[in-house]
Amino acid sequence: MSAITSCNLNTAKISIIIPTLNEAENIKATLASIQPSTDLETIVVDGGSQDNTLAIAESLGAKVIKSNLGRACQMNAGASVAGGEILLFLHADTRLPFDFDVMIRKALEKPGVVAGAFALRIDAELLSLRLVEWGVNVRSRFWQMPYGDQAFFLTKEIFLYIGGFPELPIMEDFELIRRLRTLGKIALVPVPVITSARRWLQKGVWQTTLMNQIVIVAYFLGVSPERIRRWYRREKLEKLKEF
Repeated sequence: MSAITSCNLNTAKISIIIPTLNEAENIKATLASIQPSTDLETIVVDGGSQDNTLAIAESLGAKVIKSNLGRACQMNAGASVAGGEILLFLHADTRLPFDFDVMIRKALEKPGVVAGAFALRIDAELLSLRLVEWGVNVRSRFWQMPYGDQAFFLTKEIFLYIGGFPELPIMEDFELIRRLRTLGKIALVPVPVITSARRWLQKGVWQTTLMNQIVIVAYFLGVSPERIRRWYRREKLEKLKEF
C-alpha cells in the first residue's frame, strides 16, 4: 500500500458522506455546519426516505444518491462515488465544528496515524450525558475505539485497502475500527462534534449506555450481527411505545 504524503494531505479534497433515512428534522443543521469550500464535497446517501430529506439536501447543495438501506451499504456506496482523497463519515444528526477540515488534515499528517475521529458532545443539558461523553472520550483516546457518531475519517486509499465497511447489519463501525487498529493509530481530535441526544432521551441515558455495552459483549462472544440487530430493534420499539 503506497502512502499519501503529508504535502498531498495539505491540499487533499475531503468527501463528506452522510447516510440518511427520514432525517428531515436533522439534515439541515448538519449540512449547515459544513462550511462552503472548493476542497470539500458533500454526498448524502439515502436508504429510502419518505419525508423531505432528499429535497432539503439537494436545496443545500449536497450531491444525493440512493442506495440499499443499511448504514454500511450506504456509506460504501457514498465512498464509491467520492472524489476526495479523504473520506469523512458523518451521521445525519451530528454537527461538525468550525475548521473541521483543517483539523482532519493535521490529524492524518501525524506519523503512524491511519484514521481519526472527533471528541463527542451530546446536545442536551443532562449531567448523566456529561458522564457518557467523558466515558466515550476516554475510550476513544486511550483505547482508540471511537464510534460512528464521532465523525470518523481516513484516506480513501486506506479505506479501499481494508475493503471498506463490512456489510454487517450492526457493528460495522466497530469492526472497521478493529481492522484499522492493526494498521496504525486512530487519532482523536479534541474538539467535539455535536450529536443529537434523541436516542439517549428516547430510551433513557443509562438504559442506552447499558444496551450499547451488551451489544459489544454479545458481538465479542460470537452472537451473529443479525441476531443482535433484531434484539436491538425490538428494544427500541418497546421503548418508543412508552411515549
